[in-house]
Amino acid sequence: MALKFNGKYLKNFVSESEFEYLYPQIELCHNLLHSKSGAGNDFLGWLNLPFDYDKEEFEKIKKAANKIRSDSDVLVVIGIGGSYLGARAAIEFLGSEYYNELNELKIYFVGNNISPDYLNNIIKICEGKRLSVNVISKSGTTTEPALAFRVFKKLMEEKYGKEESAKRIYATTDKARGTLKNLADKEGYETFVIPDDVGGRYSVLTAVGLLPIAAAGFNIDKLMEGAQHAVKDFEVCSPDNDCYKYAAARNILYRKGKSIELMACYDPDWTKMNEWYKQLYGESEGKDHKGIFPASVIFSTDLHSMGQFVQDGSRTIFETVIDIKKPKTDFFLESDEENADGLNFLSNQNMSIVNEKAMQGTILAHCDGEVPNIKLELDAKDEHTLGYAIYFFEKACAISGYLIGVNPFNQPGVEAYKVNMFALLGKPGYEDQREELLKKLSD
Repeated sequence: MALKFNGKYLKNFVSESEFEYLYPQIELCHNLLHSKSGAGNDFLGWLNLPFDYDKEEFEKIKKAANKIRSDSDVLVVIGIGGSYLGARAAIEFLGSEYYNELNELKIYFVGNNISPDYLNNIIKICEGKRLSVNVISKSGTTTEPALAFRVFKKLMEEKYGKEESAKRIYATTDKARGTLKNLADKEGYETFVIPDDVGGRYSVLTAVGLLPIAAAGFNIDKLMEGAQHAVKDFEVCSPDNDCYKYAAARNILYRKGKSIELMACYDPDWTKMNEWYKQLYGESEGKDHKGIFPASVIFSTDLHSMGQFVQDGSRTIFETVIDIKKPKTDFFLESDEENADGLNFLSNQNMSIVNEKAMQGTILAHCDGEVPNIKLELDAKDEHTLGYAIYFFEKACAISGYLIGVNPFNQPGVEAYKVNMFALLGKPGYEDQREELLKKLSD
């Protein structure tokens, strides 16, 4: 196993009998998922995706990634939510938060906000650089990425002309229909498919995530192999299934009033994985006035800002600690003859040991403060481990959503803000709502 569930620090909060009592419900959720008879069963393409993916397109992705690496200084990835978070999280976990400073091909993400300052800064960065663009959208009409693509399409055509820019724009979209697909066919962009039966937040192992990850120079074959191993490890429902243990533990704690899950990691390169996790679980479980609120921290950094609250604030939190067993590199701490800072007690060992002791001490302190801790142990910072972890979290999310009693694969609440935004911006067809909203704002 590349990722293991460690329930050692739950002993004072969850009993073995509670896992046993919940197991029949886990079994029911497993059967609903694998028989495809549960809510949202038309969005279960991710379940066997690590084996059932389009092998021909997979090779096409690798070929396009090699072309981008050979003819571009910058790849601009345009997407929002599941259309960018998974790729960015994978790139920063595998390659560091400082990926762009450490690699020749720079990868920037736009279309995930509507900030003019953000967009102008990315445009400045791209000046004088050889560019490629990967626009990711099922429909092509989602406001944030569509607006960004309008800007970069114009920029590319002014820089390269229509014919050459078409060779540098890659569209990941619906296989047959939609605004972006129609435009891509008309302009001659190379296209990749967002499967109909895979929702955005579950799409990182499709072309949505694979093209940017491969362009960043990472081995997507190993990524998929890791996911395949996870499929095999978690395909059987049993009390020893670590993926289901995680889903069970968080639900037992939720039923005891622990309504906030704080994902904590002691490696800053996990920062965007935290953001990916928050979308996956927040959008999947937050329905019908139910759900565990997903939050995150990076320790030891956030111990100096959030540590007081976690240790001594309201007792609504449980922690899920991501323990990465092997860093990519280490740093040996040498002794200092003067010892002016008094830190020689840390000397003559690797920094990873100090980080591990900080983690262990924090877990014990938080448990003493009545904050339950789940530990998930990852083998390393490599493609195999990441592929395994992605599938682990996806499947645990599906089981957990069913346990809570919601459809883990829809997002009915997402449209509310869009209606208001379109009305206030004067989009045709929203005139009645506009008058009502303007009145509310003026009251």
